[in-house]
Amino acid sequence: MGKISPVSAKYIINAHIEIDGIVDRPDVIGAIFGQTEGLLGAELELRELQRSGRIGRIDVKTEVRAGKATGEIIVPSSLDKAETSIIGAAIETIQRIGPCNAKVRIQKIEDVRITKRTYVIERAKELLRELTDSVLPNSQELTDQVAESVRMMEVAEFGKDRLPAGPAIEENEEIIVVEGRADVLNLLRHGIKNAIAMNGTSVPETIKELSKKKHVTLFVDGDRGGDLIIREVSIVAEIDYVVKAPDGKEVEEITQKEIHKALRSRVAIEQYKLENKDYQPKTETRQRYGNSDRYVSRERHEVRVERSTVAKVSSEHQENFKKMLTDLVGTRGAYILDENLSILGKVPITEIVSTLRSLNSGVFAVIFDGIVTPDITNIAERTNVQYVVGMDSKVTHSRVKILTQKQL
Repeated sequence: MGKISPVSAKYIINAHIEIDGIVDRPDVIGAIFGQTEGLLGAELELRELQRSGRIGRIDVKTEVRAGKATGEIIVPSSLDKAETSIIGAAIETIQRIGPCNAKVRIQKIEDVRITKRTYVIERAKELLRELTDSVLPNSQELTDQVAESVRMMEVAEFGKDRLPAGPAIEENEEIIVVEGRADVLNLLRHGIKNAIAMNGTSVPETIKELSKKKHVTLFVDGDRGGDLIIREVSIVAEIDYVVKAPDGKEVEEITQKEIHKALRSRVAIEQYKLENKDYQPKTETRQRYGNSDRYVSRERHEVRVERSTVAKVSSEHQENFKKMLTDLVGTRGAYILDENLSILGKVPITEIVSTLRSLNSGVFAVIFDGIVTPDITNIAERTNVQYVVGMDSKVTHSRVKILTQKQL
């Protein structure tokens, strides 16, 4: 009797059989061939179809309970779906098997190709996962190595002191001052191009000059030496922010994640002085560095910052700010106001920084449905914004007056 390869079968006919008695497997198969013979014509004769390989080996599984047999019939088919359905319906016409009454019911006709397609999809997922895990990381690593080598080639010498620096020192409004060349290389390796090194613990004239023109973040090692450098540099240069590497680590060895985390948590130099009781600038530094006028101006600057931070808002402004903030609740939007408290425009909170940068001046206050962050206050300081009003604040010290919903 001919067989059909499971690989070539397109459909599987699954039938359930109930027999009022006990019969053997050959009895069931004989009934299938015998009782369908001549029913469908010569072209769909089961014996001929099986001999030609278009119908596969018929499988019968039965079990006996309480003197009755039940089970299933499985018929593989490589016919088309219409012909396969006809064969299935013909099998249901079987009424007797041997001496016993029987009932056959087709449960389903399964498309083998769907099963194969499911297998192909699942296997393809596994292969893609293996490809991603084993091959792509190597390619990415190669790309990173090439990019790193290019970045390291970008280290330049800046100023009359020929200090190691990234390529974006001149064009960037903000710079990061570190201790040595290795620190600049590590920051450059991770995409930060506006770093410059002091090349030691003494402060070069180049750094002093840059601090007068740019916003300076001092990034030091996470040890006692880092604290000493902060104290030394902040006396002779105009430092705006302070950042320390994680405890016990140096800037040149920390990872990209640690670098970005540290920079996000930078604090204003005034706040650092208040929080560190050990910070005690020496009075004789005026004579030592010979720039007493600038030192006095820094003291005045600090007093001005303190006053602007704690200054109270007028009742008129408070009422207007409170009303506008209430209007914005749930909108994730921001109002940009002029000195007359007229709304210049409304923007999404994600566009506050870019909007202030583009306007550059003429903004009196910013009110928005969100949390006040250092990024927003930094750009507000540079564009002379007087008030920043938000739902809450993560900023503890700023030259801009910060108001929250609770304070209003």
